[in-house]
Amino acid sequence: MTGAARASSTTRDIARAAVRAELGQVAFELFCREGFDKVTVDELAAAAGVSRSTFLRYFGTKEDAVLAAFDGHDRRLADAVRARPAGEDDWTALRHALDTVIERYHRDPSGALATMRLVRDTPALWARHLEKQHRWGPALAGALAERAGSTGPATLAQSVRAAAALDCLNVALDHWTASDGRLDLVVLLDEAFAALAAR
Repeated sequence: MTGAARASSTTRDIARAAVRAELGQVAFELFCREGFDKVTVDELAAAAGVSRSTFLRYFGTKEDAVLAAFDGHDRRLADAVRARPAGEDDWTALRHALDTVIERYHRDPSGALATMRLVRDTPALWARHLEKQHRWGPALAGALAERAGSTGPATLAQSVRAAAALDCLNVALDHWTASDGRLDLVVLLDEAFAALAAR
């Protein structure tokens, strides 16, 4: 690929990401205002000023318009685990890796809280989110195996640690959401990890 073609491709990707983000924001605001189940794809497209087919090119379903905020978490988490110091124990590496997915809570706490409320209060969204999150565990466990120098699959212990780390994240998010964002999510996550680390 020539330099010009690469630049053109990059420009298209940036433009596509910007349009996707804008459509997602319009959908999110409409869901919060009207309720997820009451809004149709046609209404989403109309609110965004695009055709139904254009909207569906960016998001295959209504759920995708909300859950796109969590896309790539499995990859980012696994990369963060691999980047931790070699001498660090798995549990500490997992705790620090989770900072990559709670970064948005620092940057935009009110937006993050509204997103979590919408997802957790909408059964269809919560089910899809858990389905997506189910893929994070194997990615985390595989990263732990790589840190240990293994070229094979993760061990049972590594898989259990990865699953437990994600449970800690979900419990911390539950408490943070229930507190209306008043509690510190980092402190909650630290406490959740400490509770399982205690002997």
